[in-house]
Amino acid sequence: MKDLFRNLYLTTRFFILYGIVILAFAISFAFDVIYPFAQLAFLVVSSIVVTDVILLFRKEGKLFCERSMSKVLSLGSDNTIEIELENKGNQSFFISVVDELPYQLQLRDFHIDFKLSPREKRAITYTIHPTIRGEYEFGKVNVFMSTFLRLVQRRIPFPLKKNIAVYPSIIQMKQFELKAFDKISNQVGLKRIRRIGQSSEFDQIKSYVMGDNFQSINWKASSRRNELMVNHFEDEKAQNVYSVIDKGRVMKMPFNNLSLLDYAINTSLVISNVSLKKMDRPGLITFSEKINTTIKAQHTRNQLKFILDALYREKEGLMESNYELLYTTIRKSITSRSLLILFTNFESLYGLERVMPVLRKLNKLHLLVVVFFENSEVVEYSKATAESLQDIYNKTIAQKFLSEKRQIIYALNQFGIQSILTKPQELALNTINKYLELKSRGMI
Repeated sequence: MKDLFRNLYLTTRFFILYGIVILAFAISFAFDVIYPFAQLAFLVVSSIVVTDVILLFRKEGKLFCERSMSKVLSLGSDNTIEIELENKGNQSFFISVVDELPYQLQLRDFHIDFKLSPREKRAITYTIHPTIRGEYEFGKVNVFMSTFLRLVQRRIPFPLKKNIAVYPSIIQMKQFELKAFDKISNQVGLKRIRRIGQSSEFDQIKSYVMGDNFQSINWKASSRRNELMVNHFEDEKAQNVYSVIDKGRVMKMPFNNLSLLDYAINTSLVISNVSLKKMDRPGLITFSEKINTTIKAQHTRNQLKFILDALYREKEGLMESNYELLYTTIRKSITSRSLLILFTNFESLYGLERVMPVLRKLNKLHLLVVVFFENSEVVEYSKATAESLQDIYNKTIAQKFLSEKRQIIYALNQFGIQSILTKPQELALNTINKYLELKSRGMI
């Protein structure tokens, strides 16, 4: 009996019917003739409610429920959760599923409504979009059942509590892996860069086609075949590719509920996976006011797992990043020439000038690619129509910020430093394109 009252809920239809009965009793004070009808209505409604309760609680174990999801969730991606329900009884029910979602998602009105026929099994899916790395606790799955009368509901809580870790986006990593290795793909945004020149690893001899390098013509093979033949070479392998992530306060800027650091972390996982599949050796360095994580570039089975676990634990710093310490660490720990992809952000030319001496030194030792971010909101604001004098002032300042971004690119190019200015949502795509371009040009 205690469980009955604890799991019994009254619906809107219940209150409407009893509201009508109460109104009839109220009117009967003025019109006595209505009083018998009000009593009859009260008895009829009460009997219907009792019948509805009996139909709901007459048997136990009518419903089976199970929740399934991935072992880990992906940051900044849509993750699919599936709830499977089975009606083992001989009666149809109207179902409302309320899943107790983790507090990090801030979803307080989540529910899914549908009808479940007798002996029917149904799987319902929904997606969540985590924006914070860490452990997420899923609570009970509360199933609210009601009959065709829909006057009361019975709540059945299923104890399906589970803790799931939200890691850097594995979903995004797999998506870009498919794009990067699909040779016949025409995916929007990913460039297939034709190779100019050659590297040191011979692949095969092929017929000459327009655009091939004349210097690679194999004259002996051409004379034997009576047509032009060229030597084709493979991209060099076993190159070091380091993702260097600035965790200073400049990376705390939010965009679409993710910080710039989170975008850099997701992209570092993507580029590490792609470089590993390209037979290169990925590595990782994170720093702020001190060096936080250093994973030596290797091509081993567990390298990607080491990088994934390290990225999962990273947090933004509150102070300015120490680039001098970064240079000292790289000078000591990385002895062979490597590709360094530095994820940072410069909002002003002055910010670049402060670290330019260190960047120039790094670029002399290694191939440095500086990745920084375009402020999409400033770009949109600069294109908006000015309707007042204040808008003109604000647009002028916005255009000044955009002009400084272009000056930063020019300043980096002056010293032969590769750069990528990108929107946060296009970071992974542009970084992969740059990596493939540098490999195709034989620069790494």
